Amino acid sequence: MSRPRIEFVQSQRIPWRVDTLGAQCPGVEVRLLSEDRETTACSLVVRYRPGYTRPGRAIRADHEFLVLEGELTIGGEAFPAMTYAHHPAGFDAGEVASAAGAVVLEFHSGAPLAVRGPLAWDEQRLVRRRSLFDVPYTGNFHPEFPPGAGRKMLYQDPGTHDTTWVLGTMPMRWAERAEVHPTVEEMYLLSGEVHGDHGVMRPGAYFWRPPAVPHGPFGTLTGNLYFFRTKGGLLTTTYVAPQRPFRWWPEYDAVLPPELEVARGEVPGVASCW
Repeated sequence: MSRPRIEFVQSQRIPWRVDTLGAQCPGVEVRLLSEDRETTACSLVVRYRPGYTRPGRAIRADHEFLVLEGELTIGGEAFPAMTYAHHPAGFDAGEVASAAGAVVLEFHSGAPLAVRGPLAWDEQRLVRRRSLFDVPYTGNFHPEFPPGAGRKMLYQDPGTHDTTWVLGTMPMRWAERAEVHPTVEEMYLLSGEVHGDHGVMRPGAYFWRPPAVPHGPFGTLTGNLYFFRTKGGLLTTTYVAPQRPFRWWPEYDAVLPPELEVARGEVPGVASCW
């Protein structure tokens, strides 16, 4: 498999490194969450310094992002915290700047190299700007899903049905069964805590899970807000008996690739998602 399973890592334990993101974002700091060794697709937390600016340009990869902290200005439009966009390969959103700095959760479908010459892009795959505060919650997305949760849909690819959404759950909610999906499932925890079969996830927790891996059950005392992405087709869920019964405050028992062993460990009581 070209991208290893990660279940789970607290992103705060991953060291920052100075990067250029393929020369498209010189001088930013990056926490590399995961990377596909074949396609160079990657998931990152990116920190933009105060006063950052770069000219607008199109790149050869899809660029999907959520502002976590601070604010970006893109093409003259403000992107404050909890603002999302999906820019398809070839789309030029305009100049990027940050007066006071920003921390951004970013996903690239390949190396973010500049386009040399025109590159057609699909209007149906474009989400220019979407505030999480403006997206309504929807429910009843699976008849067997335990009650007490809602979903904010952010993007679904018209061809592949790859999907991005935010899931919010109520406090004192837990499940008794595990889940299995036919797709990749990727998650970054925005707020709250999650008690699961690999420990207690805090804000900033991240996992990348390949298809057909049973996971859960999960519960929360505080309620939480998850940022989810799925890859590889339409998400479906099969509920199965868990390998471990649900319990509160499980010990941390991560599945990590060698390059993330340095980040093994919990971050107790953390309030910030980055």
